[in-house]
Amino acid sequence: MPRGDKDKYTDKQERKADHIAESYEKKGGSEKAAEARAWATVNKDDGGGKAGGSGVGAHTGQPAAHKGGKLGGKAAAERPVAARKAAAKKAAATRKHKAAA
Repeated sequence: MPRGDKDKYTDKQERKADHIAESYEKKGGSEKAAEARAWATVNKDDGGGKAGGSGVGAHTGQPAAHKGGKLGGKAAAERPVAARKAAAKKAAATRKHKAAA
């Protein structure tokens, strides 16, 4: 099997890669870069294709896509309300400024 061949991936992994690539392209990335990042993400989450070899069917742990909520919530909750409000206002102003540009 040549490098880059996607025959060993499941339908679900292919759909996942398509969705991720679409998201990267929507953010302004090139099609080639988006596809490369999408497959890298699928490989990181699922351990690559699943049709043979060691580790087939093994639990892959918690995918990268599911880690964010556990990592970010605690630190934000410990910040004072005034600091969170100021950050939210600054973010809104930045979004408004970038939308106008």
